[in-house]
Amino acid sequence: MITKLKRYFKNFRDAHLISMNERNLNYIMRYNDRSLYSLVDDKTNIKKSAPLFDINCPKLIAIIEYQHEVSNFLDYIENYNTFVIKPSCGSGGRGILVIKNREGNTFFKTDGEKIELYEIKRHIANTISGLYSLGGKIDKALIEECVEFSDIFAKYSYQGVPDVRIITFKGFPVMAMLRAATAESKGRANLHQGAIGIGIDIKTGKALQAVQKNRVISVHPDTKAQLRDIKIPMWREHLKIATTAFDCTKLGYLGVDIVLDKNHGPMLLEVNARPGLAIQIANNYGLRKRLQQIESLTDTTVLNVDQRINFILENF
Repeated sequence: MITKLKRYFKNFRDAHLISMNERNLNYIMRYNDRSLYSLVDDKTNIKKSAPLFDINCPKLIAIIEYQHEVSNFLDYIENYNTFVIKPSCGSGGRGILVIKNREGNTFFKTDGEKIELYEIKRHIANTISGLYSLGGKIDKALIEECVEFSDIFAKYSYQGVPDVRIITFKGFPVMAMLRAATAESKGRANLHQGAIGIGIDIKTGKALQAVQKNRVISVHPDTKAQLRDIKIPMWREHLKIATTAFDCTKLGYLGVDIVLDKNHGPMLLEVNARPGLAIQIANNYGLRKRLQQIESLTDTTVLNVDQRINFILENF
């Protein structure tokens, strides 16, 4: 990553970029108590705690924890034609299966590809066995309601739900980007799979620039939409979710992923205790100066959510 960043920026130091080592040593190890990792590494925990802080999340349909429960799958999704199956302890988008429609026991993924009932059951069984989990540990399969993403993003993402990643430090949202799916990423918003990272102005919610695999682009490769035209609605509500995620998890340095639902507004998708650094490339600016600015504040514990948001709106 550090080599790629240096190639992208002519003056690495002046761009205020932090490296992976700097992120790990100065921020993750220093501000993220390891005893709290389980809260975010296991998505079941954040699903249970987020509502206590008035954080809106996609509805949890079922948790399949044991192999003998796989046979009950049809009972769990009896009233649903669209849903998402994901590993509770997965990372990097691995193991996420999005079903957009069904006809009896035949299901359809976002790209229209058919997947039969036995294949879904096998996927769930593999998930429980730890195929997609961190460290290959025994896992759980979560079945969630599928987000009906806002029409405003329809032309900016290909067959997938775009999400907003916000880096939060000591309860202050410091940098943001929109991750939009492409044909190359197979409808997923994972940058390493070919999705687009669009830098978002933390103050206004407007697009700054877009990159795909560290290459600056101006139009979506599939939809041909102008990416600089993006302005995320309900931006303060996005910032509020990212800010409140700190109060919910007590992790000082985290990535907060948010989706904009057509009917329910911004919703917390998940929280990451080890967010990557591609957000710096998407923003054409590094994290260091903003992180140091927050570190220089004498006492942030007395500030509530709105005061922390107002600080970044006034100072960044």
